[in-house]
Order: sequence, then C-alpha cells, then structure tokens
Amino acid sequence: MTSSRTTVFDRQTLADFPLEIIGQVRTPCYLVSEDVLHRNCKLLDSIQKRTGAKILLALKAFALPAVFPLIRNYLHGVCASGPIEARLGREEFGREVHTYAPAYTSAQMERVIRYSDHILFNTISQWQTHRDAIHRAGADVEVGLRVNPGHAEVEIDLYNPCLPGSRFGLGPEDLEDVDLAGISGLHFHALCEQNADVLVRVLEHFENRFANYIDQMQWINFGGGHHITRADYDVDLLCETITAFRKRHNNIPVYLEPGEAVVLNGGVFVASVIDTMYNGMDIAILDSSVETHMPDVLAMPYRPHVVGSGEPGDFLHTYRLGGVSCLAGDIVGDYSFPAPLEPGQRLVLTDMALYSFVKNNTFNGVELPSIYTCSLTESTPKLVRHFGYEDYRSRIA
Repeated sequence: MTSSRTTVFDRQTLADFPLEIIGQVRTPCYLVSEDVLHRNCKLLDSIQKRTGAKILLALKAFALPAVFPLIRNYLHGVCASGPIEARLGREEFGREVHTYAPAYTSAQMERVIRYSDHILFNTISQWQTHRDAIHRAGADVEVGLRVNPGHAEVEIDLYNPCLPGSRFGLGPEDLEDVDLAGISGLHFHALCEQNADVLVRVLEHFENRFANYIDQMQWINFGGGHHITRADYDVDLLCETITAFRKRHNNIPVYLEPGEAVVLNGGVFVASVIDTMYNGMDIAILDSSVETHMPDVLAMPYRPHVVGSGEPGDFLHTYRLGGVSCLAGDIVGDYSFPAPLEPGQRLVLTDMALYSFVKNNTFNGVELPSIYTCSLTESTPKLVRHFGYEDYRSRIA
C-alpha cells in the first residue's frame, strides 16, 4: 500500500525550483522554496482569520530554523514531541510551544516545563506524576490530556493512532470519577494526510465520546494530519466545521497542528547519477540513499515523483534508481526517461521537505545531504548547512 501523498506536477516544480537554481546546488541536498512556504502559510493564516482557530507547526514533520522567521509571521507557534523539540521551538521559533509525548521521565519533564506553554499528557497517571513539578516550577503552563476519539480512517496501520491496542490517548471511561481540576484542554489526533470530510467524522466521534467533558475545557486541540494545502482540500468545509464546533461549545478556542500542510510541495531533493549498470534491467546508482536520506520512501511506503520521468514503460528508457548504502532494498523505485541517464545528470525528487531531514541518519557512514533554501527573488540558493565527517563522528560513541 502506498501513501496518498500528492504528486507535484513538473510545471509547478519547475516554476518554484527553476533549472538555474537546481544547477547551482551541491548534491545530494534538500532544497526548500521560501515562495511555497509563503503560499502555504498565507492559506493557513486565512483559515485562522475565518475561524479564530490557532494553527501550529508540527516540528516532527519539519524543523528548519532558517525559515522559522517566515513561518512565525503567520502561525501561532509549534507543537513538540518532547524536551528537545520544545527547546527548539522556544529558542528558535519564539511563539507558543505545545508539547506532547506518550510519557515523560522526571528529568524530561523538568525541561519540558521550562520550554512549554501547553503540556499534554497521555494518561491520568502521567499527569498525577508530574503535576506537582509543574506547580513547584511556578510556570505559566496550561495542562491538557490526549484523548482517543475512537475513530480514524488512516489506511496504513503504521500511522493509525486509533487501532485497537493503541498507546495513544484516553477513553471516556478513563476520565470517570477523576477530578480534572487543573486540566484546561483536550487533544485528539486521528488524521494522516486527509481531507476535511474525515475530520467531520472524527470530530463527531470525539464529541459523542467526550460530551461530558468538552464544555469543562478552555480549549480543544484537533491535532495534525490535516492536508490543508493540498490542491483538492475542502477549505470551506474545514472552516465551517471549526466555526460550527466553536459555536456549539461557547466559542471555545481551537488549535490545529499540521506539519505536512505547512511545507507541502515546498521542497525537493536533488541527487546526481554516479553510475549506470545492467542486471536484467537498467540501473542508475545515485549519490544518495533512500535508507538514510529519505526514509519515508521505505516506511510509508512512498514513491516520490522525479521531474521529467514517467512510470516504467511510459518513456523509452526505464531505470531502477538505487542508493549508495549496503542495504539491498535501498531503492527509490523504477522510472522511465525520454533519454538514457548519464553520470553527473541531476534528478529532482519532489515534495521532499517534509519528514526528510528530520528523520535522516548516517547509517553506513553515508554523508548527510546539504540543506539549501531558495526564492524566486534571489538568483542563487542559500546554503543553510553542509555536513561532513564530524557530524557522523558526533553521533556515535
């Protein structure tokens, strides 16, 4: 089963990442378009203005401080998955920081308190374990609970937080006879790259399951997975859904935590062909690795679009694109091209800003890709960082 992640058409990719910019970067690299981020954030901001909801950037999907000044002009803050991301959000983004993890140690909680505005707990026992520490810190922190709405339509089990046996969130039975004094909000997350119609159904289950608690709260967090900047996303339905929910519940504040939607179609991965070979089919070896540089291609699984290519057989020359690691399955996929691939030729893989450099690794000693940003108002891309041996050495004992 493959991801529903949308395909970027060549004409849009080439408009945002023109060949003259592609030709200037050092491969392999991630190249992030400030122009696309502006467009995505403007759309997200229009939803904030229409509904009064507050939208946060999910750092688990995209955490690049070089473009935080751009994003924070539009979004209210970030959501973090623990003390490391919370600190990044506080020090680099500088607006609201909402932190959730399935569990925290005491040492982690000390740091989470220092850097967070909202702290979300996964269980009553975790809240009871850490609430005294929050009180002693004297921090202006709001506390919430993650709940399980009991409904999700995520097709891939690996990404479904509502499967039987899920470790995410409380059921209504877990809240019975619990003194919720000190709890100011509820959080649910049950979407993954989905449209507003799915939110409507999830929200209905959430309201039915937690009807006795919603109006006791000061805010509700709808979590992430909202594919808002996708071309076919129903923005009007989203706005109507948020507005109607708030009206039903005394104009209660609502948060959303998209990650992908902030950077959707906003980055490409540029690789070069090192060599070609034949083993029952044509194979091209790239100067990159799926296992290390774009692990979601294997995990989702996800077949990235390569600019100028087609499905196998669409064009005359079909190649299997392979990486440089020792993993036998280090394969991007099979693609066809109008002309034979040559060593030194650059390939552009689309929609690779999200869940890419935040998940990459140095397995096999494969060097990490450089990171660049670009803008159509500038003639050259900007190097954010180049990585080398010391980055590999610092990650091992």
